[in-house]
Amino acid sequence: MKRSSLCSGIALVVVTLLAIVGTGVCGQAQSQSPPAPRVVDLKASDGTVLKASYFAAAKPGPGVLLLHQGNRQRKVWDDLAAQLATAGINTLTLDLRGFGESGGTPHDQLTSKEFSRTQKQIWPADIDTAFQYLVSQPGVKGNVIGVGGAGLVGVNNSVHTARRHSAEVKSLALLSGETFLPGLQFLRQASQLPGLFVVADEDEYPPTVEAMELLYSTSSNPGKKFVHYAGKEPPWNGDEDVYEAPVPGGHGTDMFKVHPELPGIIVDWFVTTLIKTPGQAPVGNGSADPPFAPVIKQIEMPGGAAQVTQQLMEARRKDPKAQLWPESILNIMGYDHLRVGDPKPAVEIMKLNVAAYPESADANDSLGDAYLADGQKELARQSAEKALALLASDTKDSEARRNVIRDSAQQRLKQLGAAH
Repeated sequence: MKRSSLCSGIALVVVTLLAIVGTGVCGQAQSQSPPAPRVVDLKASDGTVLKASYFAAAKPGPGVLLLHQGNRQRKVWDDLAAQLATAGINTLTLDLRGFGESGGTPHDQLTSKEFSRTQKQIWPADIDTAFQYLVSQPGVKGNVIGVGGAGLVGVNNSVHTARRHSAEVKSLALLSGETFLPGLQFLRQASQLPGLFVVADEDEYPPTVEAMELLYSTSSNPGKKFVHYAGKEPPWNGDEDVYEAPVPGGHGTDMFKVHPELPGIIVDWFVTTLIKTPGQAPVGNGSADPPFAPVIKQIEMPGGAAQVTQQLMEARRKDPKAQLWPESILNIMGYDHLRVGDPKPAVEIMKLNVAAYPESADANDSLGDAYLADGQKELARQSAEKALALLASDTKDSEARRNVIRDSAQQRLKQLGAAH
């Protein structure tokens, strides 16, 4: 897996619900007409104009900021934002720079280096501009704010917005995405922050399910909630910047079309955690951590990889086919460490994954990435060669995915050959 991007996981909660939009916590307010949004121009620090839509509640109340995924724009939130406003929650939706009607170079015209810089250095300030606009509006309780995000872009930005404004953000709603090591560390420490985590097996960008399970397992809040729509996993289709997937409807806000009750679930969540009991949700919420949660927590502890290796060996003595975690989970964790320039833990995590999945071309190729980042060139070469050799027999991945693994291993061998 060349990015810990968003395959099927261990189902935590399988949701089969009747449509609840228009009922439940919103009660009498639902009979009112949804408010018309106010389109606003926000000026970023460099003068770039950012487009947003503000949905005002009829009376003073909390606020919610909604952030879109990497292949959509703010208008995908319109129906949910109107429902939130009707329920008493002032809501702001934002077009990120380069998306929708906002200014800046269109995101699909940026080089990978430029896009990375925009993500890390520019979007946070743009989002903070929107955040300050929201909390400054008349009637908004600026110290009771929720943030919702969809997809890799929306989820990661939501987590980091909560990290930057931890005193004001009281609740998160995260759909079909992931955050990386700094965001995971924040969720592990933010025991006061309840989160709603939503994912569908039909997600077009595997392994989103495992990424969301990792987020949910990492969150330390006792009132967190996991909504997992069961279904059939589609073949790997690339990354989130693909606008149209063969089986649309499983990723981020696209789930609203397939699961029309989901907006109501999100409204109920924010009404509970922002109006009824700000910053709190019922403990448990009927959701349990996945079985592998203790393992991944232990891996991040000093000496944890060695301890988990011993656990795997003991489990294999009882059952030679025993697996203690999904392959993609450790792949994601390993790349998280590589992304922050910390290759030694990545090597240990990737080695552990190869020990559990020795016949996986992907696991071996990923270990090669870690070895190369750690300067262990000969071991990186061996891992790349083994990955290529395994591709003939390791047929669990789609042909598109296998091509990505093949290209990655071949590029590493080419790089190592040039270095020598």
